[in-house]
Amino acid sequence: MATNAEIFDRLKQDHDTHRELLDKLLETSGDSSERDELFTELTKELKSHAAAEEQALYSTMLRKPPTTDETRHSVAEHHEIDEALNDLAATDMSSSSWLTKFKDFDHQYRHHIDEEEEDHFPDFENYLDDDDRAHMEKVFERRKEEEKAEAEVTPEKKEDAKE
Repeated sequence: MATNAEIFDRLKQDHDTHRELLDKLLETSGDSSERDELFTELTKELKSHAAAEEQALYSTMLRKPPTTDETRHSVAEHHEIDEALNDLAATDMSSSSWLTKFKDFDHQYRHHIDEEEEDHFPDFENYLDDDDRAHMEKVFERRKEEEKAEAEVTPEKKEDAKE
């Protein structure tokens, strides 16, 4: 049976992958195929991770009253991240506004995962039992794989991109 630490280590592995993709994207410029491919990979990775994390971890933590506020906060941030990704997808990658938006997104997302790792995960560990771990182990990898297969870069219409 995996320990709580192993479960949170698995989530942190994804976060490390996300940090690497963000770093690589910050090194790209213009409307290049590299930027497009990395952004598509990042989007699918973030959307599938968030959905699986919500279904495995956060559904469990919502059943624990002491962690409800932290859980709702993270789930709300997932929604904001999804909206920001869609807005980035609707923005012309060759424009200076894309890079500005991406840098804002980068800061927002790194704050989110740092908060999860440094604040939420240690708090959550105090409330997990063997049944919770079994549920999370069973659900996370299966849901992430399914969600990633279905995840799309779904831009708003270009004219709807936020200024």
